[in-house]
Parts: sequence; C-alpha cells; structure tokens
Amino acid sequence: MSDPPTGVRRDYPLARLTTVRTGGPAEFFIRAANLEELRRALAWAASEQLQVGVVGSGSNLLVADEGVRGLVVKLDGELSKIEVDHEDETILCGGGARLPAVAAAAARAGLSGVEFGVNIPGTVGGAVRMNANAYGGVLASVLAWAEVVDAAGVERRPPESLRFAYRRSALRPGEVVAGAAFKLKRAPGAQVRTTLADMRSRRRQAQPSGIKTFGSTFKNPEDPRADGRTAGQLLDLAGCRGLCIGGVGFSGKHANFIENHGDATTADVVELLAEGRRRVRERFGVELEPEVQALGPVPLPEDWRRG
Repeated sequence: MSDPPTGVRRDYPLARLTTVRTGGPAEFFIRAANLEELRRALAWAASEQLQVGVVGSGSNLLVADEGVRGLVVKLDGELSKIEVDHEDETILCGGGARLPAVAAAAARAGLSGVEFGVNIPGTVGGAVRMNANAYGGVLASVLAWAEVVDAAGVERRPPESLRFAYRRSALRPGEVVAGAAFKLKRAPGAQVRTTLADMRSRRRQAQPSGIKTFGSTFKNPEDPRADGRTAGQLLDLAGCRGLCIGGVGFSGKHANFIENHGDATTADVVELLAEGRRRVRERFGVELEPEVQALGPVPLPEDWRRG
C-alpha cells in the first residue's frame, strides 16, 4: 500500500463523531479542509481500492462496533463555511456546514426557505444525500446546485440530476457532497427569526435533547394501515416508549428517538430497532423503514438495506 496523503490518520475513534456515541475506529480518517485535500484523499482511496465513508453530524449514523475498513472523511475548514449572496438571494455552503447554522444565517440575512433546517441536526452534505425534510420543508425544493467530489474530480450538479425521492437521492458510494447552494426568497428578518424560534420550541417540547440520541429512528410510513400516524405514534402505541435493550432505550419523551444510557453498543441499537419494528408490524401490519446510515459491518437485516 502506498503512503496515505498528508492529514490521513490511522485507527481514528469514530464514536465521538456520532450523536449516539457507539462504534469502533476508522482504519483511515481525514478531516478535509478544502477541495484539493478531499480530492487527493478520494483519489488515493480509489487507487488502493478502499471504500469511502463520510461522517457529518452523525445523528443517524451507526458505526460498526469492530470499526470501519477503508477511508472515513469529515468535511472541515473551507468545506464547512457558510456565505450569503445577498444580491442573488442565495446561501453558499460547504458540505460540512450544519443545517441549523445555515437556517440561522439565512434568518439574519432576511432570507426564507430553509427555516426547516433549524430542526435537522445534520450537515449540508448529508442533507443533500438524504433529501432531508422537517416541518413541511424539503431540501430539494430550495437546492440550486450541489458540488460533488469523487476520485475523478469535482462536478457541479443541478437538483434534477440527483433524482430526489423521499429521504434519498441518486448519489453513489464514494461521491461526497462538498458544497451546495440554496436559492431562497427575501422576507422580513423578524418574521424568519420568529419562525425559527417557533420551530426550535416545538422541537424542544417534542424531542429529547442534551443527551446521547440516535436522531429520528424510523421514517414516517406511507402505508395506509398506519392510518396517517407517524412512526413515533405507532411505536408509542406498540409499547416501545421507554423500552430498553442493553445500554439503549426508546426515549420516554418521543418513541422515535433512541437514547444511549451510557454503555451502549451499536449491536444494542440494532437489536432495539429490530424489536421496535417487530412490535409495530405485529400490532399494525406496518413495516417501518429505519433512517439508518451505516459505516462498517453493522449487522442490519437485509430488508433494511433499501434505496
């Protein structure tokens, strides 16, 4: 194997980069601070036939307990900046920028359209890959373009080329969203800030905070047997609120959130997910689809690996 590029580290602990705080180390890891560092690292990984994974805010990420083979990337520096183009009513973001910070920057600039991002604890890159949505807002509706990097170089892609669907896109493994632009609309700053404050308040009242959680666990089902109920409501009715397995449990505040009680493993999380899904299926006939991104050999059942 050739020597890795400058900045690539070996055996880097990844649990600290996930919100649920489970999992082992990355074989290789880099905090890429600019496009050239990212392109060079991806080209090296391709030349060594290494798989590439990306860590954003880590809110829906499960890392294998035994660790991750290949290269894991986290975007930093220039690739996490947020800039406002007042004249064009556009916000330019690095893929590592956090969505709540993007929403706050838009509010300060008197721009509307990305307020929903204040309640998505993820990065721009992850949000583009998963077509993030919350409180009626959808990323695809405001995306002007995404800058995608792989081993071959950098390409700026329009939204239509990403073929967005509910919580997914056409981005392939090994492709990293290094940046994006959101086309917004002018609005009174006070009005946008009020909307953000209301959304933050609704999140605080409904969801756990300040603890080690695994984001929103299951997608809201489209199955008519759900009768319009959310994943959290179905889990609650199926007796999952507060249910614990090993070191993790479904939150007592919101049944669609998982909490690490201090000594959890990724295997514990997967077992709890499976039990919650089983209970909802037996009670309602609805198959919940987990909102799970995995790095390494996480023991997810095959029917979870959709899209």
